[in-house]
Amino acid sequence: MKVITPKIWQALVEEARGIYEANGSSHRWDHVQRVLALAERLARSEGANLEVVRVAALLHDIGRGEEQRSQGAVCHAAFGAKLAHQILSRYNLPPDFIKAVVHAIETHRFRSSRRPESLEAKVLFDADKLDALGAVGIGRAFLFAGEVGARLHNPEVDLTKTQPYGPEDTAWREFKTKLCKIKDCMLTEEGRRLAEERFRFMEEFFRRLNKEVAGLC
Repeated sequence: MKVITPKIWQALVEEARGIYEANGSSHRWDHVQRVLALAERLARSEGANLEVVRVAALLHDIGRGEEQRSQGAVCHAAFGAKLAHQILSRYNLPPDFIKAVVHAIETHRFRSSRRPESLEAKVLFDADKLDALGAVGIGRAFLFAGEVGARLHNPEVDLTKTQPYGPEDTAWREFKTKLCKIKDCMLTEEGRRLAEERFRFMEEFFRRLNKEVAGLC
């Protein structure tokens, strides 16, 4: 028996879309659509509860706006999980269903100390990370760097002395401090396969970018 009727789903989509459109460009509605498609693919491959995964993917970044306004002081996963609980509770959904969705949202962040425990949470974690890799990941990294006013590229900087949301929060910094580690943190078999492929593409791009910036090609 389905928990989410077409009417509830449409209402959730409309509410979520309104929240995302107020977020920064790298975490707007198009990001959610990509993560949703990846999450559905992984859920089917891994045998996860598709309804839980779909709703969690739909709402997973609704706390992003608050995190950006606080310049990182607020964790978007924790804030978004609380907001998702409030939203879903209005639809009188089963408590276990809401709990499962909230757990997936709360644990989807790469830098979080809380780890995904359920299969559905692992699927969301992997789907969200996959959207940070490959050609899309490159585009998002530069888009976010532009949002915070970072420069285009600076391979000479000591990354250990740089700070997020500053002029050195470049796509290169994002790749070296975070994105290059993602493929080793994937939690599903299909997620690991896709991450390895996307990582290789990304690695080659930055190798080429370093050469072009140095005038070597």
